[in-house]
Amino acid sequence: MSNDATLPSAPHGQIPPKTRGGMTFFPLGYKEAATQWWTNVSARHAERNVLSFIPYLKEAGADTSSLQELAKSDPFGQRVWQSTMVKLSGKNRELNELAIQRVGEEADSTLVMLHGYGAGLGFFYKNFEPLTRAKGWKLYALDMLGMGNSTRPNFKVFATDPKERTKEAEDWFIDALEEWRRIRKIEKFTLMGHSLGGYLAVSYALKYPGRLNKLILASPVGIPEDPWATNADLPEPSSSTMANEFTQDQESIVNRESVDGNNAKFVAASNKTVTAKSNTPTAPPKRPLPGWLVWLWDANVSPFSIVRLTGPLGPRFVSGWTSRRFNHLPSDEKEALHTYAYNLFRQRGSGEYALPYLLAPGAYARSPVIHRIQDVGRQVITPATETTPAVRETGFPIVFMYGENDWMDVVGGFAAEEKIKARIRKALLHGTEEEKRRENGSAKVLIVQKAGHHLYLDNPDEFNSYVISELEETRKQTLREKEMAN
Repeated sequence: MSNDATLPSAPHGQIPPKTRGGMTFFPLGYKEAATQWWTNVSARHAERNVLSFIPYLKEAGADTSSLQELAKSDPFGQRVWQSTMVKLSGKNRELNELAIQRVGEEADSTLVMLHGYGAGLGFFYKNFEPLTRAKGWKLYALDMLGMGNSTRPNFKVFATDPKERTKEAEDWFIDALEEWRRIRKIEKFTLMGHSLGGYLAVSYALKYPGRLNKLILASPVGIPEDPWATNADLPEPSSSTMANEFTQDQESIVNRESVDGNNAKFVAASNKTVTAKSNTPTAPPKRPLPGWLVWLWDANVSPFSIVRLTGPLGPRFVSGWTSRRFNHLPSDEKEALHTYAYNLFRQRGSGEYALPYLLAPGAYARSPVIHRIQDVGRQVITPATETTPAVRETGFPIVFMYGENDWMDVVGGFAAEEKIKARIRKALLHGTEEEKRRENGSAKVLIVQKAGHHLYLDNPDEFNSYVISELEETRKQTLREKEMAN
């Protein structure tokens, strides 16, 4: 008898609830999966279904004069959202953009949000409304090129040197982000990235200096070093904490039950100096990586390829992840997110093929952020000339955020914090008088309780509270700088 025979019946397209004996690994039945595959909605429609759960905010029509009328019911000031495909240069290059603005108020600050690997902006649906309560801010959430509902151009890497291949893969994403910024005529902004989005946010800050007011890295991938991931002469990593992404149960995480990938021991140690040693007893536990997984990773066979290849069984395959990832949410939201995730995963492969160039098996960075983080906010903006010295960045705040049950190791965040603070001390000792006066660097690590890797969704109230505080602090600093400049 198949596992599905033990599952209670569920409405069409829905994932059956948890059984008393636990969940099967793929809880969506064969029949339900085939039906969902046959009658499936479009990816854009699935995104809108998720966005429909955002309270108060209204969709703006093409006629901007109607914005006031659309937002009358909003108790936190009038806010509207617009979804736009922003065309970039080149063939088949467009970014899916969600913009949220406060009606009748001038926005002097901008927040840009980037999702993680294979995800989409819709996963931030519990953050959009609270974060836009802050006055003076306009929020943009973007689907990265080749992911989400952005277009899916062919992904190709032409370099042969391993380091150059990694850089080329990074540039594929961050050059698109920079082109979008120029199109939107945004001078400076606060950038927040989750997981792979956090890793690419660091790469953006290094390549395009002078554009950021603050960097918020939510459970960023690729912080600590693993020698097997960075040395081409060594075999690929054989173990990783990444397996927890597929085995952790979100309901147990948000209820603070004991789970793998536990960073809770660091909650009371957030002000202590630690080092990023892979064998630290407080690091999330590593699990062996199957040989077939390492082979598929290096062969650039993405998990989304499997979703596409399985056809009518695709929704069932995806339910193995969504049933655990969203099981702490109300049933209607859980089902909307499952449909949204499936529709993203089944789309034509594109940006997903950058993964093995950026990360080794187990999500270890080919170019670890820990080796670069001290240079973020320290780049040359204007090169020196015969008559004038170079203009260099003088730092900006960098915030690392982790869930207390995150499979991303918070030790890497604390180590990065120490490297940033050491660079600040160096700048204050050896910088010019003008650079010392303008010094604005800082770093901190924040732990979101009752949350795992998807901390923005596991405990949105605490996550949003932290981010709003950072936004308010950033805006005050920005306004002070403008006053001093005038």
